[in-house]
Amino acid sequence: MPSPSSGSRVLTIRRLRAASGLVLLTYIGLHLANHALGLVSVGTADTARRVMHALWHSPPGTVLLYGSLVVHMALAFVAVWTRRSLRLPPVEVLRLVLGFGLPLLLYMHVAATRLLDTLFAIDAPYARVVNALAHWNTAPLQLALIAIAWTHGCIGVAIMLRANPNVRRYSHAAVAAAVLLPVLGALGFLAMARELAVTGAKAAAMPSPAQFAQVTAVASMMMLGHAVATVALFAAHAWRARFESGVAGALRLSTGGQVLQVPRGWSVLEASDRHGVPHLSLCGGRARCSTCRVRVAGPAANIPPPNADEARTLRRIHAAPDVRLACQLRPLGDLAFEPQLTAPGADGPRVTHEREVAVLFVDLRRWSTLAEGQWPHDLVYVLDRYFALVGAAVRACGGEPNQFIGDSVMAIFGLETDLPTACAQAFRAATRIHADIAAWRAEFEAHFPHGLAIGIGLHAGPAVVTEVGYRETTSVTAVGEVVNTASRLQEQTKASGAWLVASADAIALGEVAVDGADRTTVAVRGRSAPLDVVCFTR
Repeated sequence: MPSPSSGSRVLTIRRLRAASGLVLLTYIGLHLANHALGLVSVGTADTARRVMHALWHSPPGTVLLYGSLVVHMALAFVAVWTRRSLRLPPVEVLRLVLGFGLPLLLYMHVAATRLLDTLFAIDAPYARVVNALAHWNTAPLQLALIAIAWTHGCIGVAIMLRANPNVRRYSHAAVAAAVLLPVLGALGFLAMARELAVTGAKAAAMPSPAQFAQVTAVASMMMLGHAVATVALFAAHAWRARFESGVAGALRLSTGGQVLQVPRGWSVLEASDRHGVPHLSLCGGRARCSTCRVRVAGPAANIPPPNADEARTLRRIHAAPDVRLACQLRPLGDLAFEPQLTAPGADGPRVTHEREVAVLFVDLRRWSTLAEGQWPHDLVYVLDRYFALVGAAVRACGGEPNQFIGDSVMAIFGLETDLPTACAQAFRAATRIHADIAAWRAEFEAHFPHGLAIGIGLHAGPAVVTEVGYRETTSVTAVGEVVNTASRLQEQTKASGAWLVASADAIALGEVAVDGADRTTVAVRGRSAPLDVVCFTR
């Protein structure tokens, strides 16, 4: 298998964008919770605000908050510029609009709170903020700012976690919390306005007109700079698209009776995306799959040789000489292409997320023999008890019991952890399943004239976590070589006389003690090379 790497720990641009966004969403969430305390009293909200002030205004908090803000905005600009086409799903368009529009509202809020505190040591207690918003009739603007910032962050988190099966399980609670928190925040803000109107309380320190004018001028310059930069970004993107689609230097790519005119240097997949030609590409154009494969025809001089990533994938699928990956092929001249796999419609794959996981396969031995001599309802009892034991052990050790097929169970570890932790969790789960089955054996064999035994296979490596199925009958599962190998290792337990056969890589990653276990090399069906494994017989 490809060696499980530490790639899950590398700080990529995607992870940097996610981390900076989570910091900002945490800040907004705490801000909303602080507002919600206004339902108790202004004093309670102010007490919590002072704690938040000490946290976020400290040097580490300041660097973390404003560093995350700058990084997140910079990466948003980079993400837009590097896209050849802005054809996006509606939810992505909404996130983009909210993200670029948010700072126009945010800068004035920052100026009226943080800048006044930094430049003139004027704190921003709720008495001053609420009275000021009421005086200037800008409370709706404040509520809009909260709604936009929170919605933008929640969309980002939903997209980031959409392949996690726990999201499906707890989606209703998550949506309820996402809606309830800003509502409580808004109600708390209004409650404080009513309380201050009754008590007539005022803030101890108020900015002078000159001080307020100074910070307002700074905020206006920040808003203008952001607006100019945003307009310039999208204008430059549109100009580049128009320039690149000009006649000079353009290529003509033919497919399905259409002629796509694109600039030299574009990939076939980018050409399809630009002209709205349906084209499957599940890995996002990284040569990590072959779903965008096309059959090409044209002069050899117009078809550059595949790069290393494309060549590896083409070898893996035993592609014909005229088959290429659309995401990697950048024609040097006119040619024709034909997609080989049909792009899915509404019933196609819904989520796709690549990560490194540990996979456990558990099989109940001699099930066919047992089924032949028992009533169906008795078999239902056996399966329910068996699935409950396996599922509980997997969940207790941090995994996800993913598929229950016949008398076999597939479990995935690593959906929320790194690969070494996932391997350790999977081994603990296997050990617990083995012990629980042993504890059940005497009771089982007292009622059924049949021996009770299991076989477990464990392997680790890269997989695609995706939602598969048909229409409303779908489930999130892992797909890849790691799954097939784990299943084959479970079959290997029969030949090895072991209750667990695990790949040596998974055992090493999980730092599992192997005293008394047998190390060997086995030929695994479906793999071209032998695999080092560890067999546990006791």
